[in-house]
Amino acid sequence: MQTILSAIRVVERTSLVALLLGMSFLFAFNVLMRLFGGSHAASFGWIDEVVRMMNIFLVFLAAGLALERGKQVAVDSFQSRIMASTGLPLTRMIDAVGVVFSLYMAWLSTRMAAFVFSTGQTSATVGIPIGWLYVAPCIGFVLLALRYGASFAGLVDRFSLRSEVDE
Repeated sequence: MQTILSAIRVVERTSLVALLLGMSFLFAFNVLMRLFGGSHAASFGWIDEVVRMMNIFLVFLAAGLALERGKQVAVDSFQSRIMASTGLPLTRMIDAVGVVFSLYMAWLSTRMAAFVFSTGQTSATVGIPIGWLYVAPCIGFVLLALRYGASFAGLVDRFSLRSEVDE
């Protein structure tokens, strides 16, 4: 299972770096075209839409990796006090609820993507089906569920990673 998680991490990191570099290149190119392109600048109006789509994928693809590294938003002091005073296995409960919630959101976003694909909507400037935008949350929530599940199973200790980073 660790090798599968490692392979997924490599694919995620590579995809995120490619998306970020691609967005940066497209933005820089777009700025240069607007400054020096003259009448040709209008033909690159599609760049704004493509970068916006890339940003959506960047956010959802990064969610699982951020969770595993303990970079998500959390209220640690409250969690620590509850665990200390009640003895509840709060971290395991958080992971279990996270798996269920993430899988539910993946299911909802899959249904939404299928619906939007069925409408035949396309983007204004690029002409690709808008349903592809709804694929990003599907992938992102599946990756989140995987990370919550790995933490629940003890394959990843995301809570100790968060405390190590904060110190």
